[in-house]
Amino acid sequence: MADRINGTKEPGGTLAQLREFAQSRDAVREAGVELALSLDEQWSAARVAKTGPVDVVDMFAGCGGMSAGFLAANALLPAYRLATAIDIDDVAMKTYEANLGLKPLKLDLHAYSESQEGLVQLVNEARRAPDAPLVLIGCAPCQGFSSHRNSAGEADLRNTLFVTFARAAIAILPDVVIVENVPEVATDRYWPVVAEARRVLESAGYEVVLTAHDMADFGVPQHRYRAVMVGMRRPFKMPRGFLTGEGRRTVRQAIEFLPSITPGEVCASDRMHYTAGHKSSTVETIKAVPLDGGRRPFDVGPESLRRYAERTGELAFKDVYSRLWWDRPAITITGHARNPASGRYVHPEQHRGLSVREAALLQGFPRSWTFAGGLSSAFLQVGNAVPPPFAAFLAVHILGEMFGEPAEVTDREMDISGSLGSTFSRRIPALKAGRQAAHEPMAAR
Repeated sequence: MADRINGTKEPGGTLAQLREFAQSRDAVREAGVELALSLDEQWSAARVAKTGPVDVVDMFAGCGGMSAGFLAANALLPAYRLATAIDIDDVAMKTYEANLGLKPLKLDLHAYSESQEGLVQLVNEARRAPDAPLVLIGCAPCQGFSSHRNSAGEADLRNTLFVTFARAAIAILPDVVIVENVPEVATDRYWPVVAEARRVLESAGYEVVLTAHDMADFGVPQHRYRAVMVGMRRPFKMPRGFLTGEGRRTVRQAIEFLPSITPGEVCASDRMHYTAGHKSSTVETIKAVPLDGGRRPFDVGPESLRRYAERTGELAFKDVYSRLWWDRPAITITGHARNPASGRYVHPEQHRGLSVREAALLQGFPRSWTFAGGLSSAFLQVGNAVPPPFAAFLAVHILGEMFGEPAEVTDREMDISGSLGSTFSRRIPALKAGRQAAHEPMAAR
């Protein structure tokens, strides 16, 4: 890890090694699957592995989920070097540095919305050489797009970061451009912003594909739908999931080994294994919920919810105070997963909400990952992160597309080429069934 901390630009791997590795797409995919499913076991080796010849620049890096996946690829062979990371959240940047050994640059990309010259200079200074292979990642903050926080709509300045990033990309001219975000980016409200970013990239000669995936298909123990945009300056294949149905990783596999704790208690052997200190009324509500996937009974919970149920005969906010199932993937872990009143975020058996460690493991972070800041900040960092197992699979897949034989044509079978309509949620059943129609724009159906 010293080479990253000390900033040396000398690679441990070679382009010849990567070309040999990428000779077979099937072998690359197999390696990616193995890495994604064993990320925790591989993490210690990855942190001390030699770096490779491909520079990685991670904009909107957050606490490092995407960078972790790319660094993990070095456990297989020296492939990537974390050249620089950029963010604006001081606490998330501390988490990134503590776990990845690289201090991110604190920059507001809005400042580069008119001219990318200064940003290009910063990136070039961090690169090994101007002609070194480069992957540029841009996971713009999801809050500006999320269906939970979209009241500002297109007026929200954060939405323009999508286009600002695209303009920065064509100024930097990386070999690969990667964008990950909430799937709502492909709906009516935000499609003009995404379409413009895509147009900017395509005008510079990039082949661009936008798809949506359930992260559970990539070894993440939660159902989490995300949009993934990839741009390359040659034909390429898009990543595809490798787990389905009962083969997906479960809550039990992710967190059952952790010691039992009570609300507010900090585990003696793991300081990240702690929860909110619940009120006694919250604990009593949780105790009334059946174990292992149970839902809050009709007559249990805060007075406002009970009055609603009495008035309508239906449960209000049916999943609040409900428990996760042991033998299923978790629901989407958000920045609010610390609070049992925010959804199905209660432990399957213990009478408490999730701990920071549990949320991080359900997001796919290595067991040793630590988070700066307090409870709320840690949950926000986890909830906003790219799941590292997906990022690891993607990192290996990208090696195959960069250094193997180019695809005959770019893989557009799952491409989202137009708005999916007013909401993404209606497409989830089709995605679960694996139907291409889930990715088709409304106008094409």
